[in-house]
Amino acid sequence: MKILFISDVYFPRVNGVSTSIETFRENLQALGTTVDLVVPSYLAAGVDETADQAGILRVPARRVPFDPEDRLMSYRWVMQRLDQFGAEKYDIIHIQTPFVAHYLGVKLSRLLSIPCVETYHTFFEEYLYHYIPLVPKKVLRFAAQRFSCHQGNSLDGMVVPSHPMLQVLKQYGITTPTEVIPTGIAPQSFVAGDRAAFRDKFGIPQERPVLLFVGRVAHEKNITFLLKVVDRVRKAIPEVLFLIAGEGPALEGLADEVTELGLGANVLFIGYLDRHTELNNCYRCADIFIFASRTETQGLVLLEVMAQGVPVVSTAELGTRDVLRDGQGVWIAQEELSDFSGKVVNLLNDAPVRQELGDTGRDYAHGWSASGQARQMQSFYRSVLQRFAP
Repeated sequence: MKILFISDVYFPRVNGVSTSIETFRENLQALGTTVDLVVPSYLAAGVDETADQAGILRVPARRVPFDPEDRLMSYRWVMQRLDQFGAEKYDIIHIQTPFVAHYLGVKLSRLLSIPCVETYHTFFEEYLYHYIPLVPKKVLRFAAQRFSCHQGNSLDGMVVPSHPMLQVLKQYGITTPTEVIPTGIAPQSFVAGDRAAFRDKFGIPQERPVLLFVGRVAHEKNITFLLKVVDRVRKAIPEVLFLIAGEGPALEGLADEVTELGLGANVLFIGYLDRHTELNNCYRCADIFIFASRTETQGLVLLEVMAQGVPVVSTAELGTRDVLRDGQGVWIAQEELSDFSGKVVNLLNDAPVRQELGDTGRDYAHGWSASGQARQMQSFYRSVLQRFAP
């Protein structure tokens, strides 16, 4: 089988979509399925792309005005290479994002007479208002629902990372055959990180209590709430440090929030980390990972940090409801300051319980095998091909 992935984002842009693409590609290819990528070029940002693996086509792209991290691929550039794509004899086109990639994927599938599927990674309904604040939230939600429904019903199949997200799409009116296939955990996620080395690198005392967030620093991640949690926690544990690893459009506003709350000595922004060389070390440096996003379609980062034996305190909303089981690596908290901060303080003050919770989390994460999810994706592809066959 030969699959073409098309995405509006990929490394060096670090987010859950890039991670999912890489994880599925590696594991599908290990099972004998060829997977090529069409993704944006980040050369204009000074990124060296010469180390790309074979099968990755970088498309000329320009910056997105309201989000300088992202890129807008050239639709025309891809379409001018239609004969090249036809010669590859792909069996399925698998779209990973709903912007230029969606329209390219649908167009190519029709011109090449092959089926087109898409993974619904992003719950737009719950975060568009952060980026278009002048439009009423109700209007944006309606627009997001119509947009998702229109795109979903133009496909031959859909993949969603969680059952709650599947129910949302059904409520939208999407009737395309859809299957729940989460992104799995790669074996390297279980390679123990170096806690001491990471703390030394950033000048963090080995005994200092550390809370951690890793992810895109964006409004929909609800990091402002986490800062308020830290403000509560430091009243009981003054030396607590909150590490925020990542970058994004909310960074400047969060820095201002840190100043307003007087948290300068308790918060450290450390930017993006190389997931292959630094991420496990970062996870391991923490005593607790904290998370409160309302818009995750899965929440892969929670499984990655559990794989390192680090306990989690998190809300359980949308996709994370499928991932999290209270007591199995995580204490589930309400999005309420007293409940969330109380759980964090109790866990920081009880090292044996932290150790036990981290150990159960590592065991739990082993059940989310990347190779198993790739086999499920292969089966999904076969079902799509059977339905598409004349």
